[in-house]
This record gives sequence, structure tokens and C-alpha cells, in this order.
Amino acid sequence: MAYIRKQGKKWRVEVERKGVRKSKSFDTKAAATAWGAVEEAEIIQTDGLQYPKKTLADALTRYTEEVSPKKKTEAAEIKRAERIKRDHPELVGLQLSEVRTPHLVAWRDKMLKTVSPGGVRREGNMLRNLFTVARDEWHWCGDSPFKGFKMPEDNPARTRRVSAREVRLICRWLGYRTGVVEGKQQQVALAFLIGLQTGMRLSEILSLHDDRVDLVKRVARVPHKTQHLTGQLRSVPLTRAGVRLLRARAGRGDFFDVTAASLDALFRKCTARLLIEDLHFHDSRAEALTRLARRVDVMTLARISGHKDLQMLLNVYYRETSEDIAARI
Repeated sequence: MAYIRKQGKKWRVEVERKGVRKSKSFDTKAAATAWGAVEEAEIIQTDGLQYPKKTLADALTRYTEEVSPKKKTEAAEIKRAERIKRDHPELVGLQLSEVRTPHLVAWRDKMLKTVSPGGVRREGNMLRNLFTVARDEWHWCGDSPFKGFKMPEDNPARTRRVSAREVRLICRWLGYRTGVVEGKQQQVALAFLIGLQTGMRLSEILSLHDDRVDLVKRVARVPHKTQHLTGQLRSVPLTRAGVRLLRARAGRGDFFDVTAASLDALFRKCTARLLIEDLHFHDSRAEALTRLARRVDVMTLARISGHKDLQMLLNVYYRETSEDIAARI
């Protein structure tokens, strides 16, 4: 049982079970009672197991040093970890074994004031995995506080299509000519066209190299986010039009020497100058998969796109409208 007594203006609660002692002071007796009940239940549940006094900040540091490097998303995870440390000192200062679901609820609600639901979900998924690793491999905590925690709904799926007129305008502004691709602007146009033909992600397009592309068999091998688990590159079938586009850069090692940041900046500048609204480079992938859906079955389409979740493929990347479908049947 928890022992509660008043010390001055505070209420002090002490818990002793199975050799484990914990104590804390509160402004009210009700808060002290509630804390004592939770701590006592945890000691019973964990059979008195003592966890190391490691904070969430300590766990984030170890996670980015040991777990993140095994992922393709290493750079993004490191940035997320640093942002959590900087913006949520009250959360990362807690001992990992003492983080509870209400702490995460407060973090989520604070984040949603300035960050999109999708951004909160990405950081939340990283934290969820951190607690799983800390429990199963490091033995730094017990049950994950994410049990019972509700993630915010994801951002509504985009429905933006890419028109042939927009493609022509973009290629013309970037100075693209068929078969002649030298400058960075022309490479941006070529990457966009390849995305429209193959459905590859930007990172996959920029990773293309002579050693990974077979223009005769029409297959490209590209890295992917679960490569650390499979140990293999993902094979992407290329359309004939995609092969014709790639021939302009074949034989020089890397097909592209423009960086993702430069490409994104040039593409945004191009669409802004052309007054093309709400068009992202990534929309080329969805446009390609929507077009390919007319030519192949859904399992083949998933093999082309690299999706294991067919719901993701259907709800996010297949963007044909009901009106378009009605016109074809």
C-alpha cells in the first residue's frame, strides 16, 4: 500500500513493494493517491524489476546512434530526434520508465498546434519504435506508453493529377529537349518525365546508375526503405518510353548529378513562374501509377510501385476520378 502524509504544504507519497521504493510530493492528496496507485501497480506488474535511470533524451541519443543508421530514413530520424529534444524538454527530461500515455497526449496536442497531423504521425511512429526497442532489447522500460494512445488522423490523400499541358510547359521552361540533357534544369525535367513513366520515387530516380539499369531487359534496381531487412535492391520494370528517356544519360555512371534539394528548389521555382498551382514533384509518381492501372492488374501495379499495402496504393496513389472511370465504361 502507498503511504501518504502531509509535509508542510505538500502531500508526500511513498511506495514500497518487492524491495522497490519510490516517493514523490504533490500539491494535493488526490494527486498523491493517484500516483501511488499507478506506481504500485507497475511494481507488481514488472515483478519489482528496476530499470536504469535513463531519460527519454538518453534513449533518443542511443536510438539515433544504433537504430537509425540501419534505416534509409536515418537523416530524417536524426532531425526528428533533435527537434523533440529542443522543443519538448519537459517530455525528454522524464525517465523513460516513467513516461505515461498522458505525457504523450500532451506532446501530441502541443505538436498539433504547429505541425500537420502527418508530421505528428511520423514523429510518433519513431517514438513508438523507440519504446519497443528500449523495452525488448535495452530493458530500459516496461510496457510502452503508446498502448491506448491515439495517433491523429493522417492528412487527406491528394487527388492532384498532372495534365499533358502542364508537362509541356514545365519541360519548355526547364529547357528540355529530347535526347539532350546536360544542365541541372534539363535533368529536373528528365527526372519528372521518368517519374511520370515509371512511378519511381525521386530518391529512386536520383539513385540510378549504369550498374543498376539494364536498358535491354528494361529493369532498374533501386534502394528502398526496407533494404536493411531484405539485403536486396528493389527491381523496377521500365516502360519503353522510360527506357528511351534514360538513354540520354546512359554510359556516364550516375544518370543524375543534381541533388534532391536542388531538384526540389528548381521544380518549385519552375511551377511558381508558370503559375501552376499545387503541383508537387511526387505527384508524378501517383500520375504514373494511375495511368499504369489501366494496363495492368492491381498485384502487378503493386509490384511496380513497391507497395505492400494495397490500401495505400488505392487510397493515395490511384487518383482516377469517378467521372474518368464512368467515361470509360
